[in-house]
Amino acid sequence: MTPLYYIISAVLVGWHWVFEKIGLDPDGGTSWALSIVGLTLIIRAALIPLFVKQIKSSRNMQLIQPKVKELQKKYGHDRERLAQETMKLYKDTGTNPFASCLPILVQMPIFFALFRLLDQAAKKNTPHGFLTDDLAKSFGQSEILGRVPLSESFWQARVWGDSPDLTVMVLALVLVLAMTATTFTTQRQLMAKNMPADALSGPYAQQQKLLLYVLPVAFGLGGVAFPIGVLLYWTTSNLWTMGQQFYVIRNNPAPGTPAFAAKEEREKAKTLRKGGSVQVTPEPEPEVEHRPAKRQQPQRQTREQRRKAAGAKPEVSGGSPNKRPKGGKK
Repeated sequence: MTPLYYIISAVLVGWHWVFEKIGLDPDGGTSWALSIVGLTLIIRAALIPLFVKQIKSSRNMQLIQPKVKELQKKYGHDRERLAQETMKLYKDTGTNPFASCLPILVQMPIFFALFRLLDQAAKKNTPHGFLTDDLAKSFGQSEILGRVPLSESFWQARVWGDSPDLTVMVLALVLVLAMTATTFTTQRQLMAKNMPADALSGPYAQQQKLLLYVLPVAFGLGGVAFPIGVLLYWTTSNLWTMGQQFYVIRNNPAPGTPAFAAKEEREKAKTLRKGGSVQVTPEPEPEVEHRPAKRQQPQRQTREQRRKAAGAKPEVSGGSPNKRPKGGKK
């Protein structure tokens, strides 16, 4: 953790120096809280390449779901062959199913390093990295809103009289709920707008739905034990993710998704506002089911009617004049 201590403390001290120069109290909680926000912005900006890789991998996972389903139908009876063919498909399409976890995995050590810095500075005034003794003491004892220490958590709220400090508990609870809500909203935003219909079913979709509900609950349960300063970092990071993801989905959506259709509609409307013409693709005519014509049954006719229809003359009772009588001369 020592390299992370130096990296995080360098950014914190740098932002703290900036806020001190613009007139904020160097020992106040506002300057240190804003320094944590500044640390979050720097870290997330540095992770943009990983975020782009995560978006590309997630999009590829969505687009190859029809092929994955075909492999499951073809090799469903042979799990080993199915795993081999699936990994081959991932390799051929340049898809890494674990790339979507990279931003979270990279941030976890930073998260715990910040937790350690704040906890040690508050409990023992122990400096780490570029924090001096005075800065460590100032960081550990800093308070926001006049009485809420950045080092306190929901369960460790400082006791005033015979009851815990409700201000600390309320602020910590608000940050935990904000962290949980932003985590859920970010994942829900990805599934609802940037996933094609084919990707909403199958193992990958089930995995995404599981994460949609499990991750916010896990973060919420664990968040009550984290200091307010760490919760501030996590909530700010989630807000960054939500805004960054909104921008990517809006401007570069995956084909065949609701976000892609919405982008096409915006481009058409923009073209019409500029006075241009939009080529409208005619909708295909609905298919009409052609059935063979029903055969009409002929009406029953008498013998006389059939003869008239055939052009035959009716028989004369006195016999025909053209007929020679039997035994007569010509």
